[in-house]
Amino acid sequence: MTGLPLELLLGFAIGLSLGLLGGGGSILTVPALVYLVGQSPQAAVMTSLAIVGGNSLLGAAFHNGQGALNWRIAALFGGAGMLTAYASAGLSKYFSPAALLVAFALLMLVVAALMLLRRDRPDAQPRPRPWWVALLAGAGVGVLTGILGVGGGFLIVPALVMLVGLPIYQAVGTSLVIIAANSLAGLLGHLGQGAFDLQLTLIFVVAGLGGVFAGSKLSHRLPANRLKQAFAAFVVVLAVFLLNDNLPKLLA
Repeated sequence: MTGLPLELLLGFAIGLSLGLLGGGGSILTVPALVYLVGQSPQAAVMTSLAIVGGNSLLGAAFHNGQGALNWRIAALFGGAGMLTAYASAGLSKYFSPAALLVAFALLMLVVAALMLLRRDRPDAQPRPRPWWVALLAGAGVGVLTGILGVGGGFLIVPALVMLVGLPIYQAVGTSLVIIAANSLAGLLGHLGQGAFDLQLTLIFVVAGLGGVFAGSKLSHRLPANRLKQAFAAFVVVLAVFLLNDNLPKLLA
């Protein structure tokens, strides 16, 4: 499968991931654009920011329509994260790319384990946390994002659930607002650094619209614990892929 059918299929899959799990878009999009579509890594990063940002915004609108979005937490968490990500971005130059990605994969495994081990009773009500918890959690995720270079929903969603106290379905919707804001900031920073393929971006966003809609609907029909298990399994698969690709380089 090549050309337009492949691009439509990839766009739908990326949108489905964002709508259902509130993350995974950037980790799926950049490799797909490089290995399957044929873009350069530099062009893929910029295109990915536009695709993920556009789909996240659409997904946030769908979740908001179902009452599953906390704008106050999104502003606190996202604002703090953007500031600390910018401030800590320069630290990544002190580490090799392989070391960064191995550290990132190990962090993902820890996050997945915490989510799998955490058991919420079906009748348990989420406990509201003070506003500064969201601020500190967002700042912490922002530091990791700045150092490691990535940090989408697979970091934001667990932080919103385990630290801020949002229910999983609300964390998914809220994370999409944060991802959209971060993607916009990143895209503005990359503009002027290379050619931007608007046509390809529109194809992915239009195809992703169907995936985002399906994922957002499905996320509200799955039991909370089952959705968390699916998210954790998704993170484990990504972590194993990163370790397999980068650990040999680090040990060589």
